[in-house]
Amino acid sequence: MKEPVDRQQLPSPRRARLHREAVLRAGVGLADRLGLDGLTMRVLSQDLGVVPMALYKHVANKQELLEGMVDLVWSEVTEPDAEHGWKQALRNRSVSLRDALTRHRWAVGRMEASGRPGPENLRQHNAMMGCLRESGFSFRATVHVTSLLDAYVYGFVLQQKTLSFETPEESAAAAAATRNAEPEETAARYPYLLEVVGELAKEGYDYDAEFAVGLDVLLDGVELLRGTWREG
Repeated sequence: MKEPVDRQQLPSPRRARLHREAVLRAGVGLADRLGLDGLTMRVLSQDLGVVPMALYKHVANKQELLEGMVDLVWSEVTEPDAEHGWKQALRNRSVSLRDALTRHRWAVGRMEASGRPGPENLRQHNAMMGCLRESGFSFRATVHVTSLLDAYVYGFVLQQKTLSFETPEESAAAAAATRNAEPEETAARYPYLLEVVGELAKEGYDYDAEFAVGLDVLLDGVELLRGTWREG
C-alpha cells in the first residue's frame, strides 16, 4: 500500500520569470480583448499571476506600458526597402501598417502619440525616410509622402473601426435594412445616397478593395506630382 502524499511537502511549480517583453505582450493581448479602457495595471497583474507591484520593476507606469505596447505593434509592420522600387515598398508598408492596426485597434491614434518613441518606432520611421531619400526624393517631398500615406492609413483604419460591419456580407445586410426602412419622401430627398445604399445592398463594402484603390491613387499621384514640389 502506497504512503499517502503530503502535499505540503511537494515543491510548488516554478513560475516563469517575469520580464519586460512578457509584460508588454500580455498588455497587448489584454488590450486586444478588452480595449484600453479595460487595461489596468491591476488587471494586467492578475492576467500574469503576479502582484501589481511586480509590474513596476519592468514598466515605470501605465504610460510607459502603453509606449512599449505601441512599439510592439510597430515591430509587426513591414519595413520599406527601396531595393524593390519605392512604389512597391511603400504599398507593402502601408498594407502592413493597416493590417497591424486592424489586429490591434486600440493602437489607432497612438502610433504617433506624444511620449518616448521606442526602437521599432524609430527603425520604421528611419526606414521610411531612407526608402524615399535613396529613391531620389528630396527632403521636402519625403516629408510630403510620409505625412500623406500615414494620414491615409490612420484615417482609413479609424473609419473601419467606427463602422458597424466587418465584411462585405455584413455591410450588404446593413445597407439592405437601411434601404427597406427608408420612407418614400427620404428617398426622393436623397436619391444619390439611396443609390449607394442600394448598390451596397447587392455586393457590400469591401475594406480591402477600397483601401487598395485609394492607396494606388495616392501613389500614382505622388509619382505624377513629385517633380512639381518645392525642393528642400
